[in-house]
Amino acid sequence: QVQLVESGGGLVQPGGSLRLSCAASGSSFRLYDMGWYRQGPGKQRELVASVTSGGITNYAESVKGRFTISRDNAKNTMYLQMSSLKFEDTAVYYCNKNSRIRFQWGQGTQVTVSS
Repeated sequence: QVQLVESGGGLVQPGGSLRLSCAASGSSFRLYDMGWYRQGPGKQRELVASVTSGGITNYAESVKGRFTISRDNAKNTMYLQMSSLKFEDTAVYYCNKNSRIRFQWGQGTQVTVSS
């Protein structure tokens, strides 16, 4: 079973930036389509960005133009560069497969946008 560890969250002011990382165990990371998800207070978890095994990216409309997803298969790591952060980006951010069948969720990393 692949284990996922998210990091890089924190407290940031509106308009600020953060870079999240997702470290995956195992040797097959490069084969998976992956995504960043988030769950805001009182909201359901949603997919905000995805990257295929081949590097094709896709974004939710709410983050398009502000977030950039990338992956480094040699390091078994995926990233989410977030800029122009808004209050509504406050959430716990998780990484996982972009698939109907996912790995066990990690603990996530908290992003709080506040002035």
